[in-house]
Amino acid sequence: MSSTQQRVVSTRLSTDVAFDGVGKRHGYIRLPQSTHESAYGFVPIPLVVISGRPGPTTLLTAGNHGDEYEGEVALSNLCRTLDPEQVTGRLIILPTLNQPAAVAGRRVSPLDGGNLNRAFPGDPGGGATAQIANYVEQVLMPLCDTVCDMHSGGSSLHYVPSVVTARWADATRFAQSLALVRAFGAPAAYVLDPPGPDDPTLLGAAGRKGKLFLGTELGGSGALSATTLGVAEAGLRRLLAHLGHLPDDGTPGYETRILVVGGADYFVHVDDDGVFEPLVELGDEVSAGQPAARVHFPERPWLTPLVLSFQRGGMVLCKRVPARVKRGDCLFHVGTDHEPR
Repeated sequence: MSSTQQRVVSTRLSTDVAFDGVGKRHGYIRLPQSTHESAYGFVPIPLVVISGRPGPTTLLTAGNHGDEYEGEVALSNLCRTLDPEQVTGRLIILPTLNQPAAVAGRRVSPLDGGNLNRAFPGDPGGGATAQIANYVEQVLMPLCDTVCDMHSGGSSLHYVPSVVTARWADATRFAQSLALVRAFGAPAAYVLDPPGPDDPTLLGAAGRKGKLFLGTELGGSGALSATTLGVAEAGLRRLLAHLGHLPDDGTPGYETRILVVGGADYFVHVDDDGVFEPLVELGDEVSAGQPAARVHFPERPWLTPLVLSFQRGGMVLCKRVPARVKRGDCLFHVGTDHEPR
């Protein structure tokens, strides 16, 4: 009996792509979608499975948010260039996990406005986004040992190229997670508080299923650059070598600076509408109380610009891209060193 047949899971999604057996197989996960234009249609979510010699299974996803392109392209290139003869174990690859959002180039799904990375564990009888989340957590994750979910800053943010994990309570699991961080070899990494039992992210889903997890935040601005794509592709190869899927080609990564991102005081949010003037740049070292930004009011030019300051010192990891801001928008967040430098 195959690994998928052994589990009885309630889901409306289906695929003809076999998860078992040696080889490279591709096709779609079908998300049923009945609309005025297509009564019996489906949304095709691209799926590639590459299996070689016996070994572990890793789930690789991108397009969780549809305007984050580094992972989509890096995983697409991996799908084309890897042959089963090169691979130990099994890779399950979904370059555009939230396919409706990816096609639209939007963070959220145009079908239901759903943010997939806030929809886990999902609902097999819910909307499109909830159904995708449910399929990932209940069908795909049980097949896997490790999950890598590739993000960037999307249209509104830009990140220092980074990887992400959580400070798991289990010391062994946390040590294994930090080993994934160092293997990927991005310029920076940040550690989040462990997800709670109801955490709605893919990280939370991995926590519930007991899987090792690595996320990325590679650039952003709703664009793709040679630099960030290079970090993504080289990091993926090193990660897969570390996990035993590929031979190590010896290409060194960055000496990753591991940071912590904690609560609200790590973030700078704006409390009025206007035009954002950054006073620092990505990668800068800042101190608590240092001015971070001015917000101008061109519609009321007689008003003095609002100056916003950092509540906590650290490295500027993330910066807003659009200059126009509304009350509640995030302008920056910082990270503090996880380990003494």
